[in-house]
Amino acid sequence: MQLKVNGTNRAFDGDPEMPLLWYLRDLLDLKGTKYSCGLGLCGSCTVHVEGKAVRSCQTRMGSLAGKSVVTIEALNGQHAVQKAWMEASVPQCGYCQSGQIMQAVALLKEKPKPTDQDIDAAMQGIICRCGTYQRIRTAIKAAAGVKA
Repeated sequence: MQLKVNGTNRAFDGDPEMPLLWYLRDLLDLKGTKYSCGLGLCGSCTVHVEGKAVRSCQTRMGSLAGKSVVTIEALNGQHAVQKAWMEASVPQCGYCQSGQIMQAVALLKEKPKPTDQDIDAAMQGIICRCGTYQRIRTAIKAAAGVKA
């Protein structure tokens, strides 16, 4: 099976039931996508498949033939969301941050000027154990150029 990861063509001939998360972390050595709950409930493993935010721990490799996957590594620290994240001092422990950022990037792609309700709906299900939700909202608004 062929797929694209961060713009690079890749081949996969393993178990089609393997989670995308394992492929990224164990076979491609892309460690930015985090493993946490393994049930798709916390969002730490969020990546983009065909431009949509998905939980990589629940996305099976067999569903990805011919598709494009983007991980946090592809953003390279240069995305407006990442810059706003740093300016708003969002990270504390940092574990959920790649998932939070990938979800926020997907939100802004869909809704470039999100409301508080848009942000809350999109970010629901991405758990921050440190409780930095207010700073997350502030950073998303800053990245979107929306007044906080």
